[in-house]
Amino acid sequence: MKQKFIVGLCALTLSALTVCAQTPGKIAQTQQVLLPNGWKLSPAGTSLPLGDLPLNIQLSASGKLLAVTNNGQSTQSVQLIDPKNEQLLDEKVIAKSWYGLAFSHDERKLYASGGNDNWVYVFNIANNKLGKPDTIRLAPNKWPKSKVCPTGITVNKADTRLYTVTKEDSLLYIVNPNQGKTLKTVKLPAEAYACTLSPDEKTLYISLWGGDKLGIYNIATDKLSTLNTESHPNELLLNKKGTILYVANANDNSVSVINTTTHKTLENIATALFPTRLTGSTTNGLALSADEKTLYIANADNNCLAVFDVSQAGSSRSMGFIPVGWYPTNIKMLGKKIIVSNGKGFTSMANPKGPQPVLKTDNSGYKQGATNSREQYIGGLFKGTLSFINTPSAIQLKALTKQVYANTPFTSAKAKTAAGETGNPIPRRMGEKSPIKYVFYIIKENRTYDQVLGDMPQGNGDTSLCIFGKKVTPNHHAIANEFVLLDNFYVDAEVSADGHNWSMAAYGTDFVEKTWPTSYGGRGGNYDFEGTRKAAYPRDGFIWDYCKRAGLSYRTYGEFVTDGNPGKASLKSLEGHFCQQSPGFDLAVKDVKRTQIWAHDFDSLLAINAVPRFNTIRISNDHTSGQRKGAISPIAAVGDNDQAIGQFIEHLSKSSIWKESVVFILEDDAQNGPDHVDAHRSPVFVAGPYVKRNQVIHGMYSTSGVLRTMELILGLPPMSQYDAAAMPLFDCFTNKPDFSPYVTKAPQVDLEQRNMAVNESSRRSELFNLAKEDAAPDIELNEVVWKSVKGENAIMPAPKRSAFVLLEPKKEEDDD
Repeated sequence: MKQKFIVGLCALTLSALTVCAQTPGKIAQTQQVLLPNGWKLSPAGTSLPLGDLPLNIQLSASGKLLAVTNNGQSTQSVQLIDPKNEQLLDEKVIAKSWYGLAFSHDERKLYASGGNDNWVYVFNIANNKLGKPDTIRLAPNKWPKSKVCPTGITVNKADTRLYTVTKEDSLLYIVNPNQGKTLKTVKLPAEAYACTLSPDEKTLYISLWGGDKLGIYNIATDKLSTLNTESHPNELLLNKKGTILYVANANDNSVSVINTTTHKTLENIATALFPTRLTGSTTNGLALSADEKTLYIANADNNCLAVFDVSQAGSSRSMGFIPVGWYPTNIKMLGKKIIVSNGKGFTSMANPKGPQPVLKTDNSGYKQGATNSREQYIGGLFKGTLSFINTPSAIQLKALTKQVYANTPFTSAKAKTAAGETGNPIPRRMGEKSPIKYVFYIIKENRTYDQVLGDMPQGNGDTSLCIFGKKVTPNHHAIANEFVLLDNFYVDAEVSADGHNWSMAAYGTDFVEKTWPTSYGGRGGNYDFEGTRKAAYPRDGFIWDYCKRAGLSYRTYGEFVTDGNPGKASLKSLEGHFCQQSPGFDLAVKDVKRTQIWAHDFDSLLAINAVPRFNTIRISNDHTSGQRKGAISPIAAVGDNDQAIGQFIEHLSKSSIWKESVVFILEDDAQNGPDHVDAHRSPVFVAGPYVKRNQVIHGMYSTSGVLRTMELILGLPPMSQYDAAAMPLFDCFTNKPDFSPYVTKAPQVDLEQRNMAVNESSRRSELFNLAKEDAAPDIELNEVVWKSVKGENAIMPAPKRSAFVLLEPKKEEDDD
C-alpha cells in the first residue's frame, strides 16, 4: 500500500504564476475550507446538521417551528426544528420528497411534497413531534405511470385550500386538504417551482421555472396570465402587504422586483459579486428583515448571501455579502436571526471506504459495514447544514463581505485575462493567437484517480484502491508518462447527470443540481441532462453554441447525441454538426469501434481540408456493465476503453494536422469509485506536440479549467463564472513542440473476456438498467465492479487519512 503526501508550495515569478499544489480541505492558516472547484468556504454563525440536500425550509406562523425537506440521493426526510434554541425536535424518513413544504396556519399540520409518488404528505404535529403522515393523492399512480411531482405548496389562512404546482405535468392543483380531494387543475405553460398566495388570497403567484415567466393566477376569475422574468425563476417572496413580489432568477444572477398592482417589473437586482453577465451565482433563496427594509438573497454557487437595502422599491442598494456553506438553497428570517439551509454542507471530502463494499459476514449472516460503504457514495456524501446567523451590524457586514471576496476565485479581470505566462501556447486573452488550431475533447465515464492511476509511483496515488492499473490501462499510463501526469485534478460534478453539463458548459443549472438526486436515488424521473430537456439548459447554451456564435467549426461524435442508428442530435446547434454513425451512450458498442468510426470520418474531412476546430468525442465504456452474465467484463470494458484512447491519439498523431492539435481526455464525473484525497478527484490526460513530455504536475485543476484552456486556444469567451475563475492548464504546455507520434500500447488483458460466473453479483447485475448513463443503481454497480476485480468475497482495506500541508497562494494581480 502506498500513499504520497504532497506539500503545498506556491511560487510567483515575473513571468508566470505557478499553479499551487493545494488539495481540497481545511486551510490551516486561514481556517477556510477549499472546495475541489477552487472556491472556498468560511461560513458565518452557528450550525445544525441536516440531511441530504435540504432544498426548502419553512417557518410556522408563530416562528416556534421550522421544517426542512431533505431531497438528496440517499435518505430523504422531513425534519422539525426549534429555531430559537437551534435544536432538532423530530425527523421522519420518507420514500420520496421534493422541495414543496408548508405549515397549516394553526400549526397543527405540515404539508410536504411526496415527489414522484405524486402525492402531498400531511403530517399532524403534536407536542413538537410529527405524526404518521396521511397523503393527498394528485394522481392515481406513482411514477412512471403518472408523472406529476408536486413542487411548491401553499395554503390559505383557513386551511381549507391547498395550492401546489408541479414540474412534470406542469399543472396547478387546487385541493381541499381536509377532504384530500383535488377540486381543480389549471394548465401551466412550463415547469413550476414555487407558489405563494397574496395576503387577500385573491391571487396566486407561480414561478415558471422552465419558462422564464411568473404565472399570475386570479382565483376568482380562474384566469392565468404571465409576466416575463429573467432566466430560471424559482423562489418567490411577497412583502406583508402583498404589494411587492421578489422573484429569484437562478440563471441570471438576479432578483426581479415586481409591483403586484401594476404587474410591472420595477427593477432587476444583480446579485453577483462582480458586474458580470456570466452565469454561476445561481440565485435561489429570499428573505426580508422584519422591517422589510433589507433583502437577503442566497447565491447557491457563490456560497454566500447578497444583502440589499430595498427600503425604496425600485431603487435598491447593495449593502454587502455574508459567507455561508456550500450551495445555500433557502433563507428565512426569525427576528434578527438569519436561517440558511446549505445544500451540500461545509466541506468536500475523501471517500476511501466507498462506494465499494467493506463487507464481512458474521455467524448470523449479517453483512457488516455495508452502511459505511454506502455513506461514501458521492451522490449522498455531502450532507446539508442549517446556519444561524445574527443580523450583522454595518461594521460586521463589511468584514463578512471582505471574507466572501477572499473565498471567491472569480473576478471580472480574470474573465478578460486568464492566469498564464508569456510565450506559452495557451493565450491569456480571447483573440490572442495560439500555435494550436485543432482541439479534440474526449469524454469518458465515471472513474477516480486512484482507481486508474493509483499505481503510478510518481503521483499521489493509493495502490490499494487501484483496480484498473497499468496492466488493464497501458495506454492511460503511457500517455501520463510520455506527456504529463496530473494527480491533482477534480471534476466539478458529482454524477453523469450534472457531469455532462459541467463538461460542456462549465455549469450545472439549478434544475440539473436539484433534480438529478431524485432519479439517482431510484425515486423516478427521466434522465433529462444531455440536451433532452430545455429546462436543464444553461442560459447561453453549451460550448457548441458558443462555437456557432463565434463562427467556429465544430463537430460531435456521440456526445449529446440520442441513441439510434443513425443517432439524432439533442441540441439544435448540433444539427448538421455530428457524425451520424457515432452512437450515444451504448454499452453494446465497443470503444475501439467508436474510434474506428471517428477515424473514418476524420480521414474523410481531412482529405477535403474540413476538420473542425473543435471536436467532442464520447469514448465511454469504462462505465462497464458490471457482472451481467454474457456482457463484457469490467476489466475487458476498461481495457477496450484504453485501447480506443491509444488508437485515437496514434491516428491523430500520424496525421498532417497533429502539429497543430491537442487532445484533452477526462471523466465526466468520478462517482464509480473511491479516492483517498477527495471524492471528486479523477484522471485527466493532455496530449499533443505542445504538451510537455515526461512531466509530473501537482497543480490543482478542474473540469472548468480544461474548458477555460480550450476556450483560450479557440478564442472563445468563458461560459460561466466557473471557467472564468478556473486555472487554465498552461503549466502542461511548452513553446518547444515535440512532433513525435504516439504509438498505441498493446493490450495486456483479454478484451473479449465475458462475465461467466453465476453468483450474487451476476444476479444483481441482471437487474441493472444499462440503457442510459447511471440508470443502474450506482452503489450496487460499483460494488459488483469491485468484486469482479478483487473477488466476490473481497474486503476493502482500512480507511486512511491524508495529512497535507496547505499553503495559501499569493494573490494574483488582476489586470485588464
